[in-house]
Amino acid sequence: MEFKKHVVGEKNVAEIISDQVEINSVEDGKDLLGNVYYQNFDGVIVYKKHITPDFFDLKNGIAGDILQKFSNYRIRLAIIGDFSGFTSQSIRDFIFESNKMGHVVFVAKLEEALDLLGK
Repeated sequence: MEFKKHVVGEKNVAEIISDQVEINSVEDGKDLLGNVYYQNFDGVIVYKKHITPDFFDLKNGIAGDILQKFSNYRIRLAIIGDFSGFTSQSIRDFIFESNKMGHVVFVAKLEEALDLLGK
């Protein structure tokens, strides 16, 4: 895994560059958070392909635990991907509410992620 640094306004944003799933568990999410926190990033961009599909099954608590950690440390998170295929109302509501709050956002494109994390 590598980080590509983006500077948006006065914010430093890390974009994950990888060919594999990087977040398989809550521990992986904490490790990522620690890594970006100690490198003084204000936000991080993760692609859907970097996250285990279990993250999107809200019953197991992975998403909630990881996103709560990012919120506690005030590191903003953007997840890029196509989320239109999710049929579960709970995940659709989760994505809607996350986007509404703005600390964790689910977007379709890098440009959207940079725009939102730069604010």
